[in-house]
Amino acid sequence: MSERSQYYRYEILNSMNRFVFVLIAILLASFEVTAATRPNIVFIFADDWGWGDLSCHGHPYVKTPNIDRLAAEGTDFHRFSVASGVCSPSRTAVMTGHFPARYNIDGHFAWVSSNAKRNMPDWLSPRAPLLSRFLQQGGYATAHFGKWHLSNNMIPDSPLPSEYGYDTYGAFNCAGEQMPVHEDARNAVAFMEQCQRDGKPFFINLWLHEPHTPFHTVPKYRWRFRDLEERDNIYASVLSHADDRIGEVLETLDRLELANNTLVVFSSDNGPARAARPTELELVHDTATGAGYGIGAARGVTGGRKGYKGALFEGGIGVPFIARWPGKIPSGKVDDTSLISAVDLLPTFCELGGVTLPTSYSPDGVSQVAALLGNGTTKREKPLFWKMNSHWPIQQARPHHWVSYAIVDQEWKLVTNKDSSYLELFNIVADPYEKKDVKDQQPDVVKRLLAKLADWKMTIPDKPTGNVFSDERSQ
Repeated sequence: MSERSQYYRYEILNSMNRFVFVLIAILLASFEVTAATRPNIVFIFADDWGWGDLSCHGHPYVKTPNIDRLAAEGTDFHRFSVASGVCSPSRTAVMTGHFPARYNIDGHFAWVSSNAKRNMPDWLSPRAPLLSRFLQQGGYATAHFGKWHLSNNMIPDSPLPSEYGYDTYGAFNCAGEQMPVHEDARNAVAFMEQCQRDGKPFFINLWLHEPHTPFHTVPKYRWRFRDLEERDNIYASVLSHADDRIGEVLETLDRLELANNTLVVFSSDNGPARAARPTELELVHDTATGAGYGIGAARGVTGGRKGYKGALFEGGIGVPFIARWPGKIPSGKVDDTSLISAVDLLPTFCELGGVTLPTSYSPDGVSQVAALLGNGTTKREKPLFWKMNSHWPIQQARPHHWVSYAIVDQEWKLVTNKDSSYLELFNIVADPYEKKDVKDQQPDVVKRLLAKLADWKMTIPDKPTGNVFSDERSQ
């Protein structure tokens, strides 16, 4: 080979090497950008926190400066709804991305005899598709701190939260040791610090007790609202205490310089609890959380929405939903058009976390990443469904708690009693407070939605199956 040929060959190989080096550098840079934008996720799920129980939503005396900060630095979504008017099914929907009726979880988990009477399992199966496990398998460090209630502390042989895809947990309303209700934020802070040291993205369920009964008051917060009448004072004090603990989490994200790469979401499992009739203020004891004031101190408000906890009207299922991810989610924005459901959270969080869902898994929800990032409303091709065991005929003391089934399809919401002998229809886009029943003016819509509801009922199992029953059932 001539000297000139060797020279050209050297130059060609050298150019190829430079090209490969640049290509690798580009790919590595691309990977680094992707890793840098994979967010930590902190999902704060309160218990019975009404839509109107925020100072940023206009409450006259409740003060929530830390949640207000989330709203100022993120987006406040006004059309979010949970999948039930009560706790356990609502949480099931978040965990599985499925309507809770698919697991026969139509009410709260209680004693075994009560679960059996209501045709319910005794716990959500750990073998169900789970948000926490998907994220854990995708490389996230996972933790749960706070209320559980996907089983109950009265069922000692129910699975522990560690069997549901969590690396660590501290919880109450579960089997085993009950975490003190006010230690949720302290545990979350320690977990975030550990994840920062380990260099791992994290997912935290921070499921607050407040403002569920019993109301566990602390003198510092009672004093903060000392000018209020006692029931209002109690209610405002527990919300303020919870808001301060949220503030501890936000301050830690700032201190660890993690805020800009952390999605923080605040929401509630259902609307506020209210006594059906005048109730004396008294102390009660809960086997999981201890002593506190009972339902007589419940003062939650729904921001004008119809009904309260336990109802499938918007007062029972329309709850706060505030999301912050600095630089990604628009700040100081109110979104009153995006119809987001609790069943959407699993596909949304997994997409944001770069986690591919198994091909065998089919969520009832849809990813709402575009809506979160302010890039337009995700059109719902599939309806949303609700199922609860509700009383009929209508009770005078609880006039909005008769609905057993509901369907939302585009702008229409249809609610029915158990046998569909009575129903109401609302255009929830034009009438979000459900003031005008338009079933007589829209018979074709009623017919279409009833048909879809009937088809959905055919997909719901008659009874729970699998390893979801306590040994107490055989005693």
